[in-house]
Amino acid sequence: MKSQLIALALSLTLGLLAASAPASDDPPADNSLARDQAKAVADTVKHDAKVVADAAKDGAKQVAETAKAVAHEVAAATKEGAQEVAATAKKGAEKAKEAAKGEKTPPP
Repeated sequence: MKSQLIALALSLTLGLLAASAPASDDPPADNSLARDQAKAVADTVKHDAKVVADAAKDGAKQVAETAKAVAHEVAAATKEGAQEVAATAKKGAEKAKEAAKGEKTPPP
């Protein structure tokens, strides 16, 4: 989507530049026409640059939101994994404690 907007902006700008270029090397007879054409091209370029900047900003926001969501998922999975490891360690410690008790008891 962003690349399409950029391509559209560039094609519009180049199209206006080509349309505003004089057909010959002779200066235009009316300077105000040339000034108006230059202003139109400048305004179009400014608008196209804003469109591209807005698209980039929106893309950056989407990337940030996705990164935040992924970070939350990773944190939740890490917490869950740590809880499972702690529970397994606790069970192991209990079994080791029971085994140690069994060894301390003298055989009958």
